[in-house]
Amino acid sequence: MQNESGENVDLYIPRKCAWTSRLISAKDHGSVQINVANVDPVTGVYTGDYKAFALAGYIRAKSEGDEALTTLVQKNDAGVIAE
Repeated sequence: MQNESGENVDLYIPRKCAWTSRLISAKDHGSVQINVANVDPVTGVYTGDYKAFALAGYIRAKSEGDEALTTLVQKNDAGVIAE
C-alpha cells in the first residue's frame, strides 16, 4: 500500500521466487536471496552493480537450486560466464 506521497507503507512485502514465480512466505526458512555481481565484459572487473535472485525453499529442497540459478543468470546476462 502507498500513502499520498507515493511511499510504501507496508510492513511486509513478500518476495517472489525467480524460478517458479511463487510467493515466498515469511515462514519459508529454506529460501535464499543471492546477489550476482555484474562485471565489465572487457576488463572483468566488478562494476558495483548486482542482480538479486530469490529462490524458494521448495526449489532448494528438490535439489534444483543450482540449475535454477545457472539458468536465471544466463537468461538475464548478469555477466557470469557458465562453463
